[in-house]
Amino acid sequence: MPRVLYVEDDALLRAVTSMALEDAGYAVVEAHDGHQARRLLEEEGGFDFVISDVSMPGGMSGLEVAQAAQAARPGCRTILVSGYATAQLPELPAAVVYLGKPFRVQELIDTLGGANPPVANS
Repeated sequence: MPRVLYVEDDALLRAVTSMALEDAGYAVVEAHDGHQARRLLEEEGGFDFVISDVSMPGGMSGLEVAQAAQAARPGCRTILVSGYATAQLPELPAAVVYLGKPFRVQELIDTLGGANPPVANS
């Protein structure tokens, strides 16, 4: 089962999206900010995907989470979400997929599926 680290500061959005991802067959670990995400990446690693909001409180952005994800596991697929248009954001790394808010959960699931998840051993 592919593992997802989902980083979102909005608790309700985080809970609803996590449930939908789990229903779609992903094992989800939640983080409420970038600092918690970085700790989880360092301690647990092994994530196939990281989904993170770009702008979060606490001084660590989704871009920094994406960098930490690549450092913890090169090849980890990262999806950054934001309510801002891409023109309003700093330049995103080439390996990062952008998804604008608001999005439907099915769009996120389709984006994960299109990111060629690693094949899990049964």
